Amino acid sequence: MTLYNDYNLKNITLKNRIVMAPMTRCRAIDNIPNDLMTEYYSQRAGAGLIISEGTSPSVNGLGYARIPGAFSPAQIEGWKQIAKGVHKNDGKIFVQLMHCGRMAVDENIPDGGEVLSASAIKADGEMYTDTKGMLPHTTPRAMTLKDIESTQNEFVNSAKKLIDAGIDGIELHAANGYLLEQFLNPKSNVRDDNYGGNFENRARFVLETTQKVVAAIGSDKVGIRLSPYGVNGDVQYDYDDLVELYNYLALELKKLDIAYIHIVDHTAMGAPEFKTDIKATIKGSFAGTVISGGGIASEADAQKVLDEGMDLVYVGRPFISNPDLVERFKDHKELQDPNPDTFYTPGKEGYTDY
Repeated sequence: MTLYNDYNLKNITLKNRIVMAPMTRCRAIDNIPNDLMTEYYSQRAGAGLIISEGTSPSVNGLGYARIPGAFSPAQIEGWKQIAKGVHKNDGKIFVQLMHCGRMAVDENIPDGGEVLSASAIKADGEMYTDTKGMLPHTTPRAMTLKDIESTQNEFVNSAKKLIDAGIDGIELHAANGYLLEQFLNPKSNVRDDNYGGNFENRARFVLETTQKVVAAIGSDKVGIRLSPYGVNGDVQYDYDDLVELYNYLALELKKLDIAYIHIVDHTAMGAPEFKTDIKATIKGSFAGTVISGGGIASEADAQKVLDEGMDLVYVGRPFISNPDLVERFKDHKELQDPNPDTFYTPGKEGYTDY
């Protein structure tokens, strides 16, 4: 069994191959990471690697209520304390940089921000706001070339500040229908310039952003999350050049020598089965560390993902209600079920009180 073996992730040694998946928890009051969040992440430092909840690189990216940012001095100080807490417990943490793009409502965007995306196409569905309950998504403004450059610079600036604050690395969230995937997916990207049309053009924003972040903080501190055949965020599930797109991304990301590719698999949560063996395609072309998982509820489940060719395995919801998940796996103890009613509520209930 390799699950509990050390793993060299570029210049970082992980104490096991279990990754705590990024999960939105909405505890960042005023979008500032706080002491409660420090406790939450520190409790789960038994994971080989923690990937934080989606964290916005700018005011424009704050689509949801109470998600953290990483652009103001107070936010960076909050992440500094979280890094200290995780490191004190012998853990490693990457912060996931997530710009929500069109997955947003104006009500959740602070003054000075606006909802932007690849194209001015409104996402179906609604989003929760603390002030007015559920509201339909806002129609985004299509990003200009100037917007594209400034947004890329926001990712760079956040990444630099987080590394300076002691965070081990960052993950670019190019999955689940958020801004980076909004450029990749033909349903949300109908641009007729160099950032739209064929798969090379649709990949341009993601690859340029990755390249700029790599140049700023080093390739060993950069991962990326992808969700081929994903259905979150009102994107197209399947399209003609999907395999070509993700194979191209994997080949180009290999050239950038980033730390890992993290492939989302929501089939255990009811999403459609993948139409091809896209994980193997990405793994073969990238030839570096690949993380995947989905529906992991036991040591055996986790080991199976590794046996099938992945290097690291992510575990999501079980980490919510089992902060000592790695020890429970080792001891074959029963896992507690989380309470879905407290996934996104403020306060410690269902967060740090397990």
